[in-house]
This record gives sequence, C-alpha cells and structure tokens, in this order.
Amino acid sequence: MRVQWPTASVPRMRCSLMLGMFALALRGALAATPDPGESRDRLRQIVQGQCVPNWRSARLPAPCASVTLGQDGSLAGGFAVLHDRKGGAHLLLIPTRTLAGIESPGLAAGGAVNYFAAAWRARPQLEQLAGRRLARTDLALAVNQREARSQDQLHIHISCLDGAVRREVVGQLARLRPGAWSWLPVGSFRYRARLLRGAQLDGVNPVALLERLPEARGRLERYTLLVFGIERDGVPGFVLLAGESVPGAELLLDPACARP
Repeated sequence: MRVQWPTASVPRMRCSLMLGMFALALRGALAATPDPGESRDRLRQIVQGQCVPNWRSARLPAPCASVTLGQDGSLAGGFAVLHDRKGGAHLLLIPTRTLAGIESPGLAAGGAVNYFAAAWRARPQLEQLAGRRLARTDLALAVNQREARSQDQLHIHISCLDGAVRREVVGQLARLRPGAWSWLPVGSFRYRARLLRGAQLDGVNPVALLERLPEARGRLERYTLLVFGIERDGVPGFVLLAGESVPGAELLLDPACARP
C-alpha cells in the first residue's frame, strides 16, 4: 500500500472499524484468560527442549521453522521462528534464552539484541505461508501485554496487518512527527504512536523507544506494542503503536493476509 508523505486522509470507515475494534476488545478480554490446562512455559520448552537440541545435533530445527543461535553458538542472542498453532500466515519469533516479555531486564539497554529487527527479516518465511509475495506495508509485528498473553516466554507475532487498522492509521500519518510519540485514536481506543524512517529495524530498538516514553518507563509489561511498515513518497518507514488498557496488538493482525 503506497501513500503520500503526507496528503489528505484515506476514508476511515469509522463506524465499521469501531465495531471491529469492539469485537477485538471482546476477543482481547477472552484471550487474557489463559487455558487452565496449558502451561505458560510451553513456548520456552519447545524452543529450548526441542528446536535447539535438534538444530545442534542434526541441523534440523523441527518443530520450529528455523533456529538461529548466537555468534558463539550459545542461547544468548539466538532466536527461533515457529509457526503459530492457530494457523494461517502467522509466525512467532522466540528468543532462545529465557525472557518473560519485553519487560525483561536489559532488552531496552544499548547493545541489547534487537528481536524486532530479526522478526522483520522473517518476511520470506511469512510469504511461504501466505502463498504470495508480501509488500513491506503488509507486514506487522506484535507483542501482547502481560495480561493478554498466555505464555511467559517472549514471543513476537509476525503476520499481516489488518486492512481496516492500516487504513485508519495511514489516514492519520500527517499527525505524526518523526522522533516523537503522539496520541493517535484507532477505533475507540487511544494509542501512543511514533513514526520511524528506514527500510529495516537494525539500529532502532522498539523496546528501547517504548522504555523512553515517560509513562511506560518501568511498566513495559502493561503495554502492547505493534510495529508495521509504511511507505511515503518512495521512502520506507515504520509506525509504532503502543497502548495500555487496549486490546493485545496480536488482535490487530490478519493471518489470512487479505489483500487491501
């Protein structure tokens, strides 16, 4: 989806989007209640107990789609990519070391592993699931807040952005200034939004940017974070959406990757 840097708003379909966001809020409330029969440590167990050993012994990442270890072959700095069990064009990037969530100490520090940058580079794997080439403006990365997640191992959802959400946000890009957080309404919810320029996330750590937001500092477990690609006047960039008391960002994704 190509838009201008900036021009008039795209029509927002406000009524239908608000209804959609109400449905997302309901789904978010349901998602916040974990299945009592499921371990909240399951993702870590799969990665550390199956994917990494299989990769080290036979260079087979199963049941993960891929495993990347740190430069010294250790778990520190490594990550695995796993197909989401709900199906569709939906992947999870999971650190190979134990990390509860974006609130884990050190993830916002200088020199920390940028798992969002690694997740963004998984687009070719997502295209295989989608069965078609995906524009960078299709791709979105999401992390849920602690109350809306069912697992206590950091995992970044990699999928396509819901078309209605994309249109709503793109129609308001003129309100955003690079280098600053702004308030942005999406449906009936208010998010903090930030505009970034660049084709990749290397050198730009979304977790560190969120930590610098005064009201989020020291409280990252309460925030959901969405990162998706945009392009204006041929210049690639990203939009970051962060919110407290909003649906988990996973619910703003579209694993069907429906064409806009």
